[in-house]
This record gives sequence, structure tokens and C-alpha cells, in this order.
Amino acid sequence: MMIRRYDEQALTDPEAGLTLIEIMVVVVIIGILATIIVINVLPSQNRAMIEKARADVSQLESALEMYRLTFNAYPTTEQGLEVLVTAPDDARLAARYPDGGFINRLPRDPWDNEYQYVIPGEYGRFDIWSFGADGRVGGEGEDADIGNWDPERER
Repeated sequence: MMIRRYDEQALTDPEAGLTLIEIMVVVVIIGILATIIVINVLPSQNRAMIEKARADVSQLESALEMYRLTFNAYPTTEQGLEVLVTAPDDARLAARYPDGGFINRLPRDPWDNEYQYVIPGEYGRFDIWSFGADGRVGGEGEDADIGNWDPERER
């Protein structure tokens, strides 16, 4: 490999390159930018998870309505949401059960918990909800329960 004259000069020049102060300034600037990005992105992620839970609840609610139209009743609390993806054991009912179920698979909430279902519901004919980020009843903010009832009411 051939070294050109200006390359050779740069290698031997004691003033060439970056000083420690210059490197530290660049690292601090990168740190500040990373902090700003994290502060602005994390709340968006929390909002997205809440919106995904609301969309899942809406999808489950629609599947339950289709179940009711097919069988003239909602599934019992004991049957749960599983009946939306698994045909009943009763051959007479299984004959009316659609191929592939009422939904392809039961979703899990964004915090990897199962959605809850109860009939009769506290807020309507039935309630479907996620316990939110904390996985417990109640809560505020991202820990609040997310269900098919009026979002202004608390569970």
C-alpha cells in the first residue's frame, strides 16, 4: 500500500486528530439527543399499548355479537372467551359453529395477560376488559382497566 504525502503528514502531525474535550462534547451531545428521544417516544409506546387493548376489546366484542347471532345467546362466564375459537362439545351446537371459529385466535393484552369476560356485566350485557399495565383491578393512567364500557367510568 502506498502512503501519499498528505497521509504521511497527517500521521506525523501532532496537532492532527480530536482532543479529549472534543470527544467528550460529542458524547454529551449524543447523550442529550438520546434522552430527548426516549422522553418523547416512551409515552407514545404507552398510548399505543392502550389503543391496542381498546382495539382488541372491540374485536372480542364483535366476535361475541356474532356468537350471539349464531347461537341466540352469549357464552356463559364459565365458557369464557375460549368458546370463540373452540367449537362446543355438543354435536348439535358444533354443527352451527363456523369453520375457523368466530376469531382466529384469542389475543392477549399488550401486557401479556388474558382478557377478562363476565356475563351479566356490571356495565352492560357483558363486560370484556384488560386489567391494564399493572395486571390488577382498578388503577389510574396506564394501570387503569380498559374495557367495553364508557371510558370515563372506573371499574
